[in-house]
Amino acid sequence: MDVGRRVVLAAALGGLLAGCSESGKSAAPTTAPPPPAAGRPAPPGGDTPRPTATAPATAGPTRAEIVARYGKQTPTGWGLEVPGSLSRLPGNAKVAALTFDACGGKGGSEYDRALIDFLHERSVPATLFVNSRWIDENPAVLRQLAADPLFEIANHGTRHLPLSVSGRSAYGIPGTKDAGEVYDEVSGNRARLTELLGHPPKFFRSGTAYCDDVAARIVTDLGERFASFHVNADGGATFTPEQVRKAMRDVRPGSVVIGHFNHPRGGTAAGIRLAVPELLEQGYKFVRLSDAPQP
Repeated sequence: MDVGRRVVLAAALGGLLAGCSESGKSAAPTTAPPPPAAGRPAPPGGDTPRPTATAPATAGPTRAEIVARYGKQTPTGWGLEVPGSLSRLPGNAKVAALTFDACGGKGGSEYDRALIDFLHERSVPATLFVNSRWIDENPAVLRQLAADPLFEIANHGTRHLPLSVSGRSAYGIPGTKDAGEVYDEVSGNRARLTELLGHPPKFFRSGTAYCDDVAARIVTDLGERFASFHVNADGGATFTPEQVRKAMRDVRPGSVVIGHFNHPRGGTAAGIRLAVPELLEQGYKFVRLSDAPQP
């Protein structure tokens, strides 16, 4: 087990899920897009441009076909990393991918504008995983983010569940019960994002980032790739800024980093502001997941 994974497990057992929790302080959701940061012009067409959704959804297997194909298969792997999942980018170059989740639900539907503004200040791209519950509370913000070429929007599921064909749980959260529910968890939010973006999302991360190997194959069949991570930057938005900075020191060539952009009162934004310049000075380049070579 490498350092990045140990950071994940040490921060987990409750901490990892704080960024996606159903409990905790609930605040009024951000439903209107923030004004652009100082010195940064608004995207053309107004504050809340809607991307032109002209591309049809990519044809794929139906729910019945997925159930027929995978309904009787028994998983052999379960966890944060299963065959076919993405936690490290290929190659040895000093390249890393920042990914941030917005999980939604009670206490998890806010928007960390400070984090996004910092990424703009330093022209640092990122992949943003959004759940249907967060979309419900922040439709205008999502339209603005989707229109921004610095960011890639990815699928964080419909109900924010661990992805399992046998009902396995992670951190006390019951997972999807069978192949049909796996299909529902992926395809429900996929359809929403396809309509918004004009094309299907390329990556999927489940609630808790837990998955079994059969469910990961279903994700692939539906046209996405399961995205795990190598470095847990914010412990589910529970870390202080200095803890975020320390966790980011475990970044290595190819690391996929996970954080959250739905907890503005956490230490994520301030910690990323400390850590990213250090990595840039070391010669690291940041990319969106889709910018990295894919197998």
